[in-house]
Formats: sequence, structure tokens, C-alpha cells
Amino acid sequence: MIHEELAGDWHVHSTFSDDAESSIDENLAAAAAAGLRVIRLTEHVRVDTAWVGDFVAAARAAARPDGLEVRTGVEAKILDASGALDIPRDLVIGPGGVDGIVIADHRFPGPDGAWSPERTQRELADGLSVGDAMDLLVTATIRAMERAGGGAQLAHPFSILPKIGCTEAHLTDEHLSAWAAAARATGTTIEVNEKWGCPSPRAVRAALEAGAGIVASTDSHRADGVGRYRLVVDILDAARA
Repeated sequence: MIHEELAGDWHVHSTFSDDAESSIDENLAAAAAAGLRVIRLTEHVRVDTAWVGDFVAAARAAARPDGLEVRTGVEAKILDASGALDIPRDLVIGPGGVDGIVIADHRFPGPDGAWSPERTQRELADGLSVGDAMDLLVTATIRAMERAGGGAQLAHPFSILPKIGCTEAHLTDEHLSAWAAAARATGTTIEVNEKWGCPSPRAVRAALEAGAGIVASTDSHRADGVGRYRLVVDILDAARA
């Protein structure tokens, strides 16, 4: 099955992220070599990150291979159940800034802050029901989409679940329907992520049925992984079967 999403890689890190190894130029060259039409340069940020302007300037100054569209984004975690995001206070989205926020569930969005996987497991052991936990996660993600503004994208949706001892099977159809409808309403794209192999075909199917935008990403931290898909193909095949 041919999927048009595979012509892009919407989540690629460069050395602006402290855990990545390749430069912006190396990533762009790899995208061109892979025959991609679009790449989203994406870097991890926190509230105290001060180099976003330098990243945007470097992305604009980089030599762009013919036929390759270059987008930019900052990857920020959801901080709590209100959907607050870990972004610099002076972040500019749009002209003069990045093209959008890439929303990540690196921690579990608890009512009193971002919980570590260990804290979340303790809360579940101490009486937080799995259903209530799924409600917290989905509601926080929806609120984050509403806060993020135009050009937002969901990074590796539901990747937090295995870390807390849960799976996407714990999400109800109602959870996924609300999540997908919010993505559609806010114009937030949902990435299918190669590194984490998520979200599931069931979640992608819900997004497609809601009319939400779907993109593919490798979440690459090295140029040699840009545009190289295996798990994403399997997920998209199953979602559209």
C-alpha cells in the first residue's frame, strides 16, 4: 500500500537538541537523498531555552535542496492536566519564529504537575484508576492542542503509556474519538512515529475517520535515519486495511 505521508519526515532533531548528533545541513542532505518532499526540523525546548532564535536563523540560512520544503518546530512536553506546555515565554510562532509546537507526552500530565513514570505507577498502585488516568492524559492532550495555536503537531502520541505499565488498549473508543476530533478542530497534525512505533493503527484510524491530519516521522537524532520507515508503514497499512 502506498502512503503519501512517507514523502515527509516531520520530526527530525539536529545538534540544537542536546541528544542529537547531526547538523541541520546533514539532515537536509539526508532528506533529499531519501527523496523526501518535506522535513520538519524539530528541537527540544524548555521554559528557559534561549536559543530558539538561533535555531530559526540557522534553519533559514541552511542550503535547501531543490524540491525540499523545510518546516521548523519546537518539541515541548505537556506540564500538567491543564495542558500547559514547557515552552519559552518569548516563543514566536509564525513569521519570524518557528512554524509550530510539537506537543510531547514525555511525562504524565498530573493535576499537580508533570509526573515521572515512577510517580505515575505509584499513583496507580495507590488508587488512581486506569480509566481516570486515561481521562487525565487525553484531556491534558486536548487542552495542550487548544493552547498550542496554529501549526501544532502531536509527537509520538501515547508513547508515555508503556512507561507507566499501560497500553493503548486502555483507551476507550470515546477517548480516541475526542482526541481525534480535537486534533481536527485545532488543526493539529498527528504524527506516526517510527522511533516509538506509535500511535496504534486503531488510533490512526480514529484520526483518519475524524478528518485529522496525519504525518510520518522518524524522530531521528542522526541523519542516517531521516526518512527511513518500517514501523510507520506497518501502522499505516493496518490503519487503512
